[in-house]
Amino acid sequence: MYEGAVQDLIDELGQLPGVGPKSAQRIAFHLLDAPSEDVLRLAEVLRTVKEKARFCSVCFNVSQEDRCRVCRDPRRDDTVICVVEESKDVIAVERTREFRGLYHVLGGAISPIDGRGPSDLHIRELLTRLADGTVSEIILATDPNTEGEATATYLSRLLKDMGLRISRLASGLPVGGDLEYADEVTLGRAFAGRRYLDSPANLTAPA
Repeated sequence: MYEGAVQDLIDELGQLPGVGPKSAQRIAFHLLDAPSEDVLRLAEVLRTVKEKARFCSVCFNVSQEDRCRVCRDPRRDDTVICVVEESKDVIAVERTREFRGLYHVLGGAISPIDGRGPSDLHIRELLTRLADGTVSEIILATDPNTEGEATATYLSRLLKDMGLRISRLASGLPVGGDLEYADEVTLGRAFAGRRYLDSPANLTAPA
């Protein structure tokens, strides 16, 4: 235990996700050793982000305006919505340059162990967006873990009678990975989502 403000700083840093006691201590002493102007600049950025950052009123992505840049972009395809758990997932999908539709950020995933159910997510707002019939396809891009799968299953059942095309992002073996190191779930998903390289009609035995 350190005295006063130093221990207070370590305690606060330790509340951050992914920051354990030792990491919090290292960060605290890094800040103590850093020039005052650097620390004050960090403090100003933290203050500014709390004052100016907000969530998009349409999709709940992080934004500095009432509507995020994706929702404001008239070039986006408004007939397709990609449903993700967090704003960081929007960035991940955008980096692929493969998707030109809109997003809906749930704000987490269904997790009974954490006390988070469907009513704690932005599911009601998603249904509101679908009410006018503009959207024809929903892509469920929740994480490929227990919570993400539970959320995708819940949403697919909830939306199945709305006349929408509902798809789930494929998951399986990572590029460059070795088969022997894959767990059973990953390997099973890879088999379930396998692609045929040729049609059966063309796979004739040689004469």
